[in-house]
Amino acid sequence: MKNLFSVKRTLLALGFCLWVAGNFALAAGPDLEKADALMKQGKAAEAYSLLEPFEFEQSGNVKFDYLLGIAALDSGKPDKATLAFERVLAMDPNFAGARVDMGRAYFQLGDFTRARLEFETVLTQHPPPAAKATIDDYLAAIEKQESAKKTKATGYFEATAGHDSNVNFATSENQIAVPALGNLIFTLNPASVKAADDYLGFAFGGEVNHQINPGLGVYAGADVRTRSNNTQDRFDTTSFDARAGLALGEGKNVVRLGVLGGRYELDGKTNRDTNGLSAEWRHLINPANQLSAFGQHNRFRFEPTISVNDFDQSTLGVNWLHVVNEGKGLVSATLFTGDERAPLRADGGKRFNGLRVGGQMQLNDKTELFAGLGAQFSKFDLANAAFSSPTEALTRDDKQYDANLGLNWRFDKAWTLRPQVSYLRNNSNIVIYQHDRIDVSITIRRDFK
Repeated sequence: MKNLFSVKRTLLALGFCLWVAGNFALAAGPDLEKADALMKQGKAAEAYSLLEPFEFEQSGNVKFDYLLGIAALDSGKPDKATLAFERVLAMDPNFAGARVDMGRAYFQLGDFTRARLEFETVLTQHPPPAAKATIDDYLAAIEKQESAKKTKATGYFEATAGHDSNVNFATSENQIAVPALGNLIFTLNPASVKAADDYLGFAFGGEVNHQINPGLGVYAGADVRTRSNNTQDRFDTTSFDARAGLALGEGKNVVRLGVLGGRYELDGKTNRDTNGLSAEWRHLINPANQLSAFGQHNRFRFEPTISVNDFDQSTLGVNWLHVVNEGKGLVSATLFTGDERAPLRADGGKRFNGLRVGGQMQLNDKTELFAGLGAQFSKFDLANAAFSSPTEALTRDDKQYDANLGLNWRFDKAWTLRPQVSYLRNNSNIVIYQHDRIDVSITIRRDFK
């Protein structure tokens, strides 16, 4: 794009030299004539190096700031250029040449909204034909860039190999006492006892986003995931999930409203269907901090023979994301609360609260380390009849903890290799619900953009 406008920029600069009235006196210190000569020779980087040491003491000198801004812009430092042009325009708001170059700087930074504003402001000042032609070219380029950004499609494919110490999320106890029957000992079905296995998993999905206007967009996406165990194939799973919705707002505040739907299969048969609503508000506090609030309501409906497990779930939460080390890492924290309404389930509904913290750190240009910790505390409504004794009603109380650690190695532009290990433990006052698991896996992922 720089080559496209280089000739017209030179003509524009000459035109504005004739158009802008007034002469500026040279300040002592920097050799402005030499810097100007270097610019005319196409040596913008040398000109910037000559001027930059004097920026603090010459700040407010319009001629110096303007020349510094152009040198910064043409040497690939548009962020530095905007600072210089801001000082120029603060002293002389009608300096059309500086305003056009400010627009060019915003254009190079990809801030097309501000670039358009600067160019359109200059057009109201009736610039010379050559300047107007260049501005029109930039506005056309902005329109082209914005049109290309209106619709975005992304996708991915993943393949995973791993070992899971508890593929069925079951207790390690094979015998339990049932208080309701005088602590009679029962031997559990093998399907209800912890089982380890190797597995292969595949996943693919994508999302399409279309921006109708700067403040309104629509999106739709879907994901499919499968997991096949080596020997414990009765615990093979497949999930289908879809989503669609609206994105409202722009800049620092964006709201997403959506609908969700999905199906979960166990051993090739439908286990449950899910549908629901979601809402999320994201607020950019500053370039390093983002705050968001979210909510979901989902209906889980199991296949008829186990429909007593049906429940409705509502969740609310807040999330904070903080970028560290100049974008080379980030940390996040999430708090959430919710409830499940399950009138037919043995333990009834439940209230739950939880938190999650995590982060990632760039180790080098291709590798990043990530880690996370989480906890969820759940209290159920009804006393479990099987595990209550004649003298004591036992209401289920769970405390679940999880952790994960891994690496993302982007060995190619679109390919990522991700080894990771995760741990989960659920402590419960009812032994049949107490379990733990360790999952070690390696995933290869291909992204499509």
